[in-house]
Amino acid sequence: MNNSILDELEFDPERGALLYKGVRYLLIRPETVDMFYKAVEEKIGEHAHQAMHRGGFTGGSLSAKKYRDVFGLDAQQSVEFMARMGAEIGWGKIEIARLDVSARVLEITVASSPFAIAHGPSKHGVCHLIRGVFAGLASGIFECAVESHEVECIAMGDPQCRILIQGAV
Repeated sequence: MNNSILDELEFDPERGALLYKGVRYLLIRPETVDMFYKAVEEKIGEHAHQAMHRGGFTGGSLSAKKYRDVFGLDAQQSVEFMARMGAEIGWGKIEIARLDVSARVLEITVASSPFAIAHGPSKHGVCHLIRGVFAGLASGIFECAVESHEVECIAMGDPQCRILIQGAV
C-alpha cells in the first residue's frame, strides 16, 4: 500500500498514542463522529455546524503551521500536502479545484466523504470538519479571516462535496 502517512505513523505503547511527525492523531469511525454531531445538533440546532467547523479549523490551523514549519512548504504545497494527508487518513479523495492566493480563494472537492456517507441524506452540507480544516489552512495562507461554505455535498444528493473558502470581506 502506498500511503506516506501510514508509512511514517508511529505507535507509542507507553502512552497508547499514534503519532505522525510528533503530532498525535486518533483513529475513530465516521459513524462515531456523526452520532456526536447529530446529538449536538439535536440540542443546539445549527450551532452544531459551527462547533464542528471550529474543531476542524483549530486542527487545520495547527497542522498547517506545523507542516509548513517542518517541511518549509509554500501555499500550493501546503494545500497539496493537506489534501493528500486528508485522503491518506481516510477523509475521502480531496482534490484542489482552485487555489488563488492573491484573490484569497481556495476551492476543494471531496469524493467519498466519510462524513457525508455516515450522515446519510440531509438538506444541508455535513462535512463541517473538512470545511473547518481547510478554512484553518486557508486562513494561515491568506493571512486573514476566511468564510467557508459547502456548496455541494453527497448528503444533499450531489455527486461529490465541494467546499469554497474565501478571504472575509
